[in-house]
Amino acid sequence: MLGNYLPVFIFLMIGIIVGLLMLALGRVLGPHKPDVKKNSAYECGFEAFEDSRIKFDVRFYLVAILFIIFDLEITFLFPWAVALKDLSAAAYVAMAVFVGILVIGFIYEWKKGALDWE
Repeated sequence: MLGNYLPVFIFLMIGIIVGLLMLALGRVLGPHKPDVKKNSAYECGFEAFEDSRIKFDVRFYLVAILFIIFDLEITFLFPWAVALKDLSAAAYVAMAVFVGILVIGFIYEWKKGALDWE
């Protein structure tokens, strides 16, 4: 039974080795010329000029949450698309209802102006 996981383990090890190899090559071969500007703290590309505890606009969080929700829901389409040939008519109807609810939710958010950025 554990033999079934051997290809997964080999793939995982190859991925880790290739990733570490690329990091090591970048560290060894990449230019390393630190100066004051490169070592300074940055977040958005400019120096902080106000207190870090200022209030953000709620629309920022709304757009971020909507992106996460729609992005996660779309990931449910991938297993369905992979098994498309083997699915019954009930699976097509279930996915049509799911996609319909997604479209209705997207239209609702669009009409309410949640996706508009001023």
